[in-house]
Formats: sequence, structure tokens, C-alpha cells
Amino acid sequence: MSWLETYRDRLCSAADAVGGVASGQNVYVGSGCAAPHGLIEALTARAEELQDVGIIHHLTLGDAPYIGPDMKGHFRCNDCFVGANTRDAVNEGRADYVPVHLHEMPRLFNRGAIPLDHALIVVSPPDEHGFCSFGIEVGVTKPAALAAGAIVAEVNRRMPRTLGDSFIHVSKIDAFVETDRDLDEFRPEPPSEVDQRIGAHIAELIEDGACLQLGLGTIPNAVLGHLDDRRDLGVHTEMFTEALPGLVENGVVTGERKNFHPGKVVAGFIMGTREVYDFAHDNAMVEFHPTDYVNHPVNIARNDNMVAVNSAIQVDLTGQVCSDSVGERIYSGFGGQADFMRGTAMSKGGLPIIALPSTTSDGKVSRIVANLDAGAGVVLTRADVHAVITEYGVAHMLGRNVRQRAEALIGIAHPNYRDSLLETANRRGLFGKLFPGGGVG
Repeated sequence: MSWLETYRDRLCSAADAVGGVASGQNVYVGSGCAAPHGLIEALTARAEELQDVGIIHHLTLGDAPYIGPDMKGHFRCNDCFVGANTRDAVNEGRADYVPVHLHEMPRLFNRGAIPLDHALIVVSPPDEHGFCSFGIEVGVTKPAALAAGAIVAEVNRRMPRTLGDSFIHVSKIDAFVETDRDLDEFRPEPPSEVDQRIGAHIAELIEDGACLQLGLGTIPNAVLGHLDDRRDLGVHTEMFTEALPGLVENGVVTGERKNFHPGKVVAGFIMGTREVYDFAHDNAMVEFHPTDYVNHPVNIARNDNMVAVNSAIQVDLTGQVCSDSVGERIYSGFGGQADFMRGTAMSKGGLPIIALPSTTSDGKVSRIVANLDAGAGVVLTRADVHAVITEYGVAHMLGRNVRQRAEALIGIAHPNYRDSLLETANRRGLFGKLFPGGGVG
């Protein structure tokens, strides 16, 4: 049977495609902007006949109907990176959160720590050789699909054909449902004035030929906006962002000085808009790979002069970083932050950066704190942090003792909070008798 005959033979409705899901099984749902909404709708329509079905994913956009209170007992979500659509359910005990480094997620599936019976995914239409592309979400979804007992795919005409280790042959997919619907899009808020100031500080540390990883949020986009005069930058990043196409088209990002995948932008997934999807379509400069490749610290370290920029919720005076919770309330996840901070630290000439505004948006709470909030999760240890940047400057951490770290971090805190931070640091004995009570300039 030819691949085309196989494809036609396995075409079916969404209801038939998810008909094999049984009570007690685990179902992976395509992540990021590649959630298979038609298959999700068909599966949740079967709720009354199903019990204890596990839903596993890593940050999805759009509706998550399996998460509602009326789905209790039918579906339970195991979320490896919490997004807006699952945050309340996780914190109300109706769903679960799995702390995991992104590069280790394929191992969870392959070793059976999280066994997968089905994978519901979105792919591009097959090419003339019968290969479908995972498109905008290769990183977690390809490993999950290959580890699952059965693969069900929405074949979406609007999914771009991205290149790299991003393909699956028709013969490996058990059911196909053809769709023609808009993909989810992620449109970050424009950088604020504070973001721009932080971005300018970071950009000053990025030299020609550096290789970049930029995480989620407005600060990374602010950084990219300050790089128009750089040359031959490279990119090795988990997430392909909205601002990258412009830097490629303007000749800022060429990858010519990369020593690992030279001339290529390497990424795991796209969180962006249709314009970014179109840029990545069939673009030989952009390669997508699974996260155990892109995010593995050893592979990250193979790039000289890596600069990794990631955000945080809080940083304490000793350098501990909370990124996944607000106190006890789970907010997001580990993602690839530790992967890239540690890989970048191992890179020749590498610089791992944590960047955050000095206060919350209303100015009422300092994000440089004497102690992390009760219950806050430590995503990065004191030893992982090399530089912390706010709108007030750069605090270098590498090789500095706790007293020196506290002094540097108070110096980049908001002026309204520096005296109280200094008072607390003195009370804890971080400064001994060197700073008996005066303010910090």
C-alpha cells in the first residue's frame, strides 16, 4: 500500500479518531500554539462515558474544556508548564503540576514515568514522500507522539512545514482528521518603558557574534529591539519569537559565527503570530528539534558566547530565583530556564542573565526581596545565577560571596525599597559591621 493509500484509509471524523481512548488511559495533547482543538472537543464530548483519563501537556493556548469543574472524575490534567487556561484549576486542586526541566520531558515519556496511551497532535499536510511536519511545535510534541501507543493527528492546511528533526511519516500515524482552521497565536504585549530600560542594559552585554536564547515575555522582545547595530548574531533557543524574523531579514542574525549548527537558527517551537509562522514555513535557515536536543545543557554549551536571557518573579538577596510561583500559588513552570542558564554557564564566553523589573507593575511590591515568599519555588539556585538585571542596572553574581551579592542586588532594587532591604540584610548579619545602617546610593 502506498503512503497515499494509507493516508486515505486512515482518514476519519474527529469523533472516530478519539474513539479508541478508554477510561484510565493517558492522553498527550499537543502543546504551545499547536493544540488540536477539534480533537479536544471530540474527546471532551465523550466525557460521560469516560473515567479518570489523564491529559498531559506543556502549556497550551486557547480553551481547555477538559479542565472545567464538570469534568471532575472524567478528565484530570497533568500540566508540565501551567498557563492561563489551567492556572486556576491547578491552584484549586482540580489539576496537577509536574515540575520538570524541559530537556527532560521526552525522558518522562520514553521511560514510562508518564506513560502515554494516545497522542493528539497537529501536523502539516504530507509532502510528496508522505512526511508530515510537526510545524510550530516540535520540541515536546514529537517525542510525545513517538512514545505514545497511538497517534491521532489533525492535518491542518494552515500548519507551516518547518524543517529540521521535525517530520513524521504517514505510516506512523493511526488516524487523520483533516482541518482548515487558524492556529493559536501568541501576541506579546509591547515592551513598557521599564522593559526598554532593562533591554538596553542587556543589549550592552551582547557583542557581535554572540549566540542568543531569549525566553518568554516582553523583556526579550525589548532586548531584540536594541540589537539593530549588531552583526552575525546566532540563535539557539527553545522558543522562536516574534521579533526574530526582522533581525534575520535585516542581517543582524546570520549565525555565521556559530560553531554548532552554523548559519542556522535552532529552536524547539514557535510562540507567535501568523506572520512568524509564514516566515518559518519551508525556511532552510530555521531548524526545529525536540527539546532533549535543543535544551540539553551540553548542546547549549557547544555554542561559544551564549547569552541566555530569562525572567523571574522574585530574586532574593543571596541570588535564589523564583520563576514558577507567586508564593504558594503555581504560576507557570520550569520550562527551559535552568537548561539554558546551566548550558550557557558552560559555554565558552557564556553569560546567563536573569532579567526582571525592580517592582510589580503598580510599584507596590519589590521583586528584589530579602527572602522569597513563603512557599515560593526555587527554579534557580544561588549557584546558577551569574547576572541579575533590572531597569537600574546589572548585578554580577558569579564568584561573589553572599555579602557582595546582597550589596549588588540592593543597588539594582527600586530606590523606594533599598533602605528596607539593607535593614533586613543587616539584621540577618549579611553585612556584619560594614554597613551599620546607612542607605544605599
